[in-house]
Amino acid sequence: MDLLTHNRRMAQNSLWSNDRIYRAVLALKPGEFEAPRTSFFPSIKETLNHILAVDHLYLDFVEEGGLGASAHDDFVPFDDPALLAEAQADFDRRLIGFCDRLTAAALERRVVTDRREDGMIPERIGDLLAHLFIHQIHHRGQVHAMLSGTSVKPPQLDEFFLDYDLKLRDAEVERLGLGGIS
Repeated sequence: MDLLTHNRRMAQNSLWSNDRIYRAVLALKPGEFEAPRTSFFPSIKETLNHILAVDHLYLDFVEEGGLGASAHDDFVPFDDPALLAEAQADFDRRLIGFCDRLTAAALERRVVTDRREDGMIPERIGDLLAHLFIHQIHHRGQVHAMLSGTSVKPPQLDEFFLDYDLKLRDAEVERLGLGGIS
């Protein structure tokens, strides 16, 4: 698998994984979404909002959108998990579109990232995408762990890439419009 295909599949995986996480979150009992929990961010709500805020920052970097740090700083957190889920799905589809349009040469191209007091730092688009995917996985894992202390069983999140797992994800992949990834 080449890096373009890898990035495209990782973007598709983000939509699929977030769909599974948010389906669990939307089944929580009242109060569980914002309830204090032990993690880097002290609730499921704060962690999921953080993921989306950073997603916007990094996509602005790679798209050279010009917002810089304000893409993160101006993010307004969601209180309603359904609205947050919708915003995350919209972002995930935008990320898929970006990765679908990506070229091999673009992966190596450097774009300027606004690191506030540390300055404007050029980074490779491929490295920024790798960081974005790792960041999402890292914090989704925290949400997964926090769900263990709720009324909802955490979803399985590692059934996406292998042919062995096709039967476990085919219906979701079709529902999400991610055909052609098997």
